[in-house]
Amino acid sequence: MGVRVPFLIIGGGIGGMTAGLCLARAGFDVHVVEQAPEFGELGAGIQLAPNALRVLTALDLGPDLAAVAVYPRNLVFLHADTGRRLTTVDLGDAFRARYGQPYTVLHRGDLLDILLAACRAHERVTLESGREVVEVRDAEGESATVRFADGETYACEAVIGADGLWSRTRALVADDAPLCSGYVAYRGTVPAGDLPDSARPDDELIWIGPGKHLVRYPIRRGELHNQVAVFRSRRYRPEIAASDDWGTADELREHFADGAEQVRAAVALLGTHRRWPMYDRAPIDNWTTGRVTLLGDAAHPMLQYLAQGACQAIEDAECLARHLAAHDGKAPAAFAAYQAERIPRTATVQRLARAWGEVWHDDGPVIPALRDRLFARRAPDDYTDLDWLYQRPTR
Repeated sequence: MGVRVPFLIIGGGIGGMTAGLCLARAGFDVHVVEQAPEFGELGAGIQLAPNALRVLTALDLGPDLAAVAVYPRNLVFLHADTGRRLTTVDLGDAFRARYGQPYTVLHRGDLLDILLAACRAHERVTLESGREVVEVRDAEGESATVRFADGETYACEAVIGADGLWSRTRALVADDAPLCSGYVAYRGTVPAGDLPDSARPDDELIWIGPGKHLVRYPIRRGELHNQVAVFRSRRYRPEIAASDDWGTADELREHFADGAEQVRAAVALLGTHRRWPMYDRAPIDNWTTGRVTLLGDAAHPMLQYLAQGACQAIEDAECLARHLAAHDGKAPAAFAAYQAERIPRTATVQRLARAWGEVWHDDGPVIPALRDRLFARRAPDDYTDLDWLYQRPTR
């Protein structure tokens, strides 16, 4: 029968760790396995909107986050080619009063370290790294089975697949594959002292334009600035999606060569040793089979334009723990209630993330003109279009 495990979470990223902590706080023993030799996060910056901060604050992580986070004063949209300011979102007192939480940016590694420390400190959470899952199976009875590359098997009361975009667990409920958008990102951090004097250290800046955008914001108490440059590769074709023949460093420089001076200067500071192709998947109407369910990118991978990938995984974790507690740990019933609540919301975020990217990047004569006109009309404290995403849900 293998090793008996009450609740097993596959994947030790932000979603998996948050789920482990939420389940433990709800009174369940949970074991988290991670394929990598050590628990850690790739990448640099991460944005946490009020909907995610609400969950992390309820987990008593607020002080730890405050020690390493930055709270931007404004979110500023500018045109990538002209540098013209398009609109500003005031993230100050009015924003906090409306949503009950600030908008927060920080280093992904700092967030994972906080979650990891909280999990290690909780008596109901155990952690295991260096475990490659090769098979997940619902036993159609009192357990689900997970088999590892070394041949060991765990028999689990329930399994939560938080194993990311390329999830092996997802194959139990869908035969789809990740969809490449044809866009690629280059990411990196820059010491605050290396930025020009014109940079505003207390704002998040997003330059948008035809087929490209650039994001910059401070992290790690303002000591570093996270930068992400994204563009649509002219060389991309579906048949070469898995290769390195598109979205190259040469293309990066070509796409931003006509950008505003501040954009060109920022791109010049980016490292080009690694690229991140942009993928998502279409929403699906079921995440669960028996005692196995999905969470985070395994369930609803999305493009980054709403900065909600990690935020939605954090929401998933809270919802899953709440329904397991309401159903006395009975996984099939709890999983059904969990996905009934979460799928409509995450599907909306997935679809709107795609649409928002198209609005940012359109190169035709109509959409950019309408976008810029609407942006110019809105006041910095007009949050009407954010309420659906950031306000506390009514249940």
